[in-house]
Amino acid sequence: MELPVLSTVTFLPAGGALLIALMRRREETAIKCASLFVSLLTLAVSTLLVFSFDPVSGNYQMVESLPWVPTIGITYSLGIDGLALPLVMLTTLTIPIALLSSWNGISDRVKEFQICMLLLETGVIGVFLATDLLLFYIFWEVMLIPMFLLIGVWGGQRRIYAALKFFIYTMAGSVLMLAAILYLYFRLGADTFELASLLERRDLLSPNEQVWLFAAFSLAFAIKVPIWPLHTWLPDAHVEAPTAGSVVLAAVLLKMGIYGFLRYAIPLFPAAAVSAAPLMALLGVIGIVYGALMALAQDDIKKLVAYSSVSHLGFVVIGTFTFTQAGVQGAIYQMVSHGISTGALFLLVGALYERRHTRDINHYGGIARPTPALASVFLVVTLSSIALPGTNGFVGEFLILLGTFQRAPALAAVSTLGIILGAAYMLWMYQRVMLGPIDDEANRRLPDLTVREWTCFSAPLFFIFVMGIFPKPFLSVMEATVKKICSDPALIGAWTSGAPL
Repeated sequence: MELPVLSTVTFLPAGGALLIALMRRREETAIKCASLFVSLLTLAVSTLLVFSFDPVSGNYQMVESLPWVPTIGITYSLGIDGLALPLVMLTTLTIPIALLSSWNGISDRVKEFQICMLLLETGVIGVFLATDLLLFYIFWEVMLIPMFLLIGVWGGQRRIYAALKFFIYTMAGSVLMLAAILYLYFRLGADTFELASLLERRDLLSPNEQVWLFAAFSLAFAIKVPIWPLHTWLPDAHVEAPTAGSVVLAAVLLKMGIYGFLRYAIPLFPAAAVSAAPLMALLGVIGIVYGALMALAQDDIKKLVAYSSVSHLGFVVIGTFTFTQAGVQGAIYQMVSHGISTGALFLLVGALYERRHTRDINHYGGIARPTPALASVFLVVTLSSIALPGTNGFVGEFLILLGTFQRAPALAAVSTLGIILGAAYMLWMYQRVMLGPIDDEANRRLPDLTVREWTCFSAPLFFIFVMGIFPKPFLSVMEATVKKICSDPALIGAWTSGAPL
């Protein structure tokens, strides 16, 4: 009997959480070690997906499907393709790094913290692997609870406000998505919630129904990206969340929105997606410029990085709605790149906070002298964030702009403003924090990177250069799936008959 790899990867963290729940609360070191071991074991098992994956096929692979609630057609159905694989691997890589980064930072309710992190991993992986819409929705909601607790229990002074805002925004979109899923099921007369079955019947929907259903799905996904003006929960959540929470939020959770568009909203409602493309592209451009300008105005390093995510993900939105192979492939690549680079930025902010207990840029300056290793890592990650050629950020943004130029050259030209502004706020922040004279005596005695911190940064640094210099292996994984999405006859037909972007 073959190992059900997808189920193992999905539920291994939840099994680890159950094991930790049975451990004695006072055994904090053992709890941390057990949690880290489970996350590393999940990463090891997930590498089997890479070796077993056939990049030539654009279909689901390693499919696991069993009746779950057969009376209403709910199936336990998991599958992986070139869209899900990079995001699953990003998730299984991020969680152990986040856990290691919080080794000394979390001293209160350690047991509960580890459980939340592992349950969050199960929820996120389930979202990326589910091929049944109702199962997808269940995992989507499962993810919400541990993230809410991470912010609300282990966050900063305004953690309750930030956690409630995150919860309300996410739930508002989720409820409408659930209503749309149920409407879709009954309207199409389907006997299952499986995506493949619903795609076969999508032609039964009228253009007006497509618009409303696309809007319901899109609201949930747009909040999660987040797309301007639905972004206001993100800076608060990032600022108040503990370092590990911010890392997971930036690296993984924000990718679920674009994944939802590419997996569900666009394939199920192609005509509505094409009609909405100009609006989505416009919101993406606004997000790029708005996020960059807001980042320029921040004195809080963490809030600056949070607004940079709004700007970077604006590029991903534009690339997604070009419906070109270059644009969509660039969007997926940029999602992974952003997860690595911005996750590393939040790790760096956490490292600075552990040393100075402040995120105010004005309290820093000149700390590259006592911490040359920290400054060097910070510089590499900063250059990656501004898409310097040779780093991972360049490949994704270049493909997105290439795909956008094919559809709307003027839009691509305006989007490049975000790259210029990105360089401005990131380099200015680096200059104020790391360079110049040391005005505060406390900055003269800061310790440099520890072995634990070097371990946390080793994987992001590795992928920053590997993805920047050798992008082909990563692009080849997603190529067949992207080609399948963009060559959908319904999507092409809607685009041909509709207005240009």
